[in-house]
Amino acid sequence: MRILVVEDEKRIADFLTRGLQGAGYAVDTAADGATAVEFIHSTDYDLVILDLMLPDMDGLKVLERVRSRKVGPPVMILSARGQVDDRVKGLEQGADDYLVKPFAFVELLARVRALLRRGQPAPEKLQVADLTVDCVRRKVMRNGETIDLAPKEFGILEYMMRNKGRPLSRTMIVEHVWDMDYDGLTNIVDVYIRHLRSKIDDRFPLKLIQTVRGIGYMIEAPDKPAAVPPAAPAAERQV
Repeated sequence: MRILVVEDEKRIADFLTRGLQGAGYAVDTAADGATAVEFIHSTDYDLVILDLMLPDMDGLKVLERVRSRKVGPPVMILSARGQVDDRVKGLEQGADDYLVKPFAFVELLARVRALLRRGQPAPEKLQVADLTVDCVRRKVMRNGETIDLAPKEFGILEYMMRNKGRPLSRTMIVEHVWDMDYDGLTNIVDVYIRHLRSKIDDRFPLKLIQTVRGIGYMIEAPDKPAAVPPAAPAAERQV
């Protein structure tokens, strides 16, 4: 899942970015309202964390732009404005949550997870063949067996399963799971795909992660496992 942090104080923005990335989320940051609006209209975010005191515009103006979209992400206001009137105004203008600075990161993370669950089945599960991913509990199982994944491995698998049957380029995977632009010389996606295959495919006859030549990867269940060629008759075997 991808989160936009709109915060002009670099120390706080870096702190949030590191913490959210450590929890397995992809994070973009915007230091002013204009950049935030541009990002919101060009990228589908799962959540926006929004400071109100921005250098170029009031954060409530950014909130108004978010709510002008037909389908917009949930918005958590994170602000030093802690008066009751400020909180009420933010919520009345469309914010989904309001957290006052200073804050404890564990509380912010709990609120982030609650907002991401809102409006979704609880727990939200994705399934391809006998592979299931519980996105809320971050639990992966195949054929009844629990599979432990590192945060980035889980992020890639969740992204692929949300787009099952759709080829995803390495660029798309990197930009969704990592907070970075794709460098064509890196093989980071291929390395992580190998890790994923070793955990969820190698021991099972049905291979779910498919290589799409010239594009990247996708996940889907083939109609049947790849056939194993029969052994040659004894008379035809080479000595």
